[in-house]
Amino acid sequence: MAIDTETVRKIAFLSRLRVDDDKVQATEDEFNKILGWVDQLQEVDTQNVAPLVSVNENYLQMREDEVTDGNMPEEILANAPMKEYGYFAVPKVVE
Repeated sequence: MAIDTETVRKIAFLSRLRVDDDKVQATEDEFNKILGWVDQLQEVDTQNVAPLVSVNENYLQMREDEVTDGNMPEEILANAPMKEYGYFAVPKVVE
């Protein structure tokens, strides 16, 4: 599969990227290199390879979910620059 100039412009439009006219050819070449590399990956035999979730063999240690140092809203809100009705207050960001 090869990418042409029209496809580069369409991809740029759909991804909301601005590709200057003088960069379209370079972008087309780069896309074609990437697709060529993907074609090479398609040739690799992965028939007897187990799928991986991660390349690391580290496993997360499970722990009991227990509540610690909770139920002290006054102490927590003491650090807040603004508070209302027992909650953190933030400035309005949407008009």
